[in-house]
Amino acid sequence: MFPRHIQSMRRAFGSLVVMLLLCASFAAGSATLLLEEPYGTMGFFTATGHAAVYLSGVCADTTLVLRRCAPGETGVVLSRYDGVSGHDWVAIPLIPYLYAVERPEDVPLFADAKMALFLRDRYRRKYLEDIAPDVKNSETPGGNWYQLVGSSYDRTIYGFEIQTTPDQDEALIRKYNSSPNVSHFHLVSNNCADFAKDVLNFYYPKSLHRSLIADIGITTPKQISKMLTKFSDRHPELQFSRLIIAQVPGSMPRSSTVHGVVESFFKSKKYIVPSAVVSPIFAGCVAAVYVGTGAGHFEPSRNAMVFVVGNDSERPLDREDRRAYQLQLKHFLAGAYPEKPGQNADKVWEKLQSKAKTGVDDQGRPVLQVQVGDSIVQVGVAADNVLNGNAPPQLVRQLLEARLQSELRSRSSQGISEAEVDRDWKLLQKTVDVSPFTAHSAPHSENVRGNHP
Repeated sequence: MFPRHIQSMRRAFGSLVVMLLLCASFAAGSATLLLEEPYGTMGFFTATGHAAVYLSGVCADTTLVLRRCAPGETGVVLSRYDGVSGHDWVAIPLIPYLYAVERPEDVPLFADAKMALFLRDRYRRKYLEDIAPDVKNSETPGGNWYQLVGSSYDRTIYGFEIQTTPDQDEALIRKYNSSPNVSHFHLVSNNCADFAKDVLNFYYPKSLHRSLIADIGITTPKQISKMLTKFSDRHPELQFSRLIIAQVPGSMPRSSTVHGVVESFFKSKKYIVPSAVVSPIFAGCVAAVYVGTGAGHFEPSRNAMVFVVGNDSERPLDREDRRAYQLQLKHFLAGAYPEKPGQNADKVWEKLQSKAKTGVDDQGRPVLQVQVGDSIVQVGVAADNVLNGNAPPQLVRQLLEARLQSELRSRSSQGISEAEVDRDWKLLQKTVDVSPFTAHSAPHSENVRGNHP
């Protein structure tokens, strides 16, 4: 046994170490460039995607007033969209920006357009009425406000994180709080990527710039992501990391690969083929620029860790493990539905969910209300409440089957960690353990119908 005074000194030293570590973690900050994949079919420039900046040490009193974060807060995303109440930028906390919910445990396991709209509008009514007020009869307004929350329902996002200091954060807060927040958006000369470039150049002057050749002078999200990566290579003393934030599994269309301007033109048959017919010289110049600038060589997902909501980032599920899980799920479905070999679990659930009514439970977590026979049952759709509703275990099992099948698809799985897949498997197993079943005892989708809102 140590003498009492030595034990006291050891305890005091241990407490000091813990305090220093806590102070260090609170003092450390970062700026993360968010490179967001394009989605939808709105035209040529959508292929360049979207850019925003996540600041871990900066929070906000309102969507338009910044401040330093208190312990335990997770920072905000600053982004520029056209047509958001005339403002040049808006600040949204990280979890709502990605998932349109306030808590990590509320993120749905499987989302469709109706669920995404419901969660977005619910968050808007609570926090964004000042920039996106109701229209007549308390209806949801149009405009780009919806892109400020729930971005991960629409697309996969890549993060390029570089360290910052408290002094840098304080300076940025003073600058943006004191400057007019009036929109001067221009698609070509002052777009979302220009805004992200300016924020990061405030932290590290002249680190990012547009490409006059590869992007014909237009600032693009891919270009500034590449520049930030090169900047970090030249400054190894600055902590730098890459992240991938997967699009939420579900029935919403998957986002597509992000490109630069010339790269978009070169890789789009609807543009390059007619150009080659009309003007082979022009098409040849496009190809030369694409090859000469190495526009297609930058891979946002290279060496990226997976963002796990509510937990530390992890390595992505590798190809071999993904195939093993896929095979395991295939065998599971074959045993559960022998009369329907090759059934797409996500398509079955997609049809059911499209007819269900969205809502929240007593703790604010998302649920679906589904009609089974003559009864209305409640299905929790987040990992925290999926087993807590009054729905038959077979119905819950269908949701988890759909989740697993969606997240294990080859392209989707690059942003999925093994911990997430393992959690989903365990949840699925619990639905089996709670109520043993045979394939014939599971409710067929045609006997389960949604309760229309």
